[in-house]
Amino acid sequence: MADLTKILTSANDKNDKKYFDELVNKYHKQAYNTAYRLVGNHNDAEDLTQDTFLKAYRFFDNYKREMPFDNWIYRIMRNIHIDWIRRRPKAFIRSLDEPVYNEEGSVPFEVQDTAEGPEELAISDELDNRMQDALNTLQPDFRLAVILCDIEGLSYEEISEVMKCSIGTVRSRLHRGRKLLRNKLKSYFKDNNIMEEC
Repeated sequence: MADLTKILTSANDKNDKKYFDELVNKYHKQAYNTAYRLVGNHNDAEDLTQDTFLKAYRFFDNYKREMPFDNWIYRIMRNIHIDWIRRRPKAFIRSLDEPVYNEEGSVPFEVQDTAEGPEELAISDELDNRMQDALNTLQPDFRLAVILCDIEGLSYEEISEVMKCSIGTVRSRLHRGRKLLRNKLKSYFKDNNIMEEC
């Protein structure tokens, strides 16, 4: 009887691993995009995505199959991201408009533009960078609410489940997050004669 239990347990483990691999393949890109919006750079986004899936694998037996997998992953990612924020020292953020000082005095900080293509592509890239910079200034709860709703398309109920808060709190965080983003982007829209749609 003990041998039969081992065989069944081994078979279940293989089925779980296969199912988990299918879910990772299905949701990896979506999870990475969310991680990128949370942390603002590719290296940290890759680390956050990897840490999220590793933790999900470790606790996969706790995953309730009737619950959407992406909601479960977002909740794990949110908790890991909060832990990262708590552990990391406060970084000094420098404006790209601020000059760089060397032996000869100050020189403007230049970022080489390697993008090729029409003007629309350049404006789109610039807007994406501005949006990411603006997202990075938001408090983590506001940022996650905006990302989950406006980028990932989750409903208020799903966001409430991921963030472990009431729907009223989700609405409040979305309202405040969007308002802060709008204020951050307002000057960009005005300077580029783009109609504000936020």
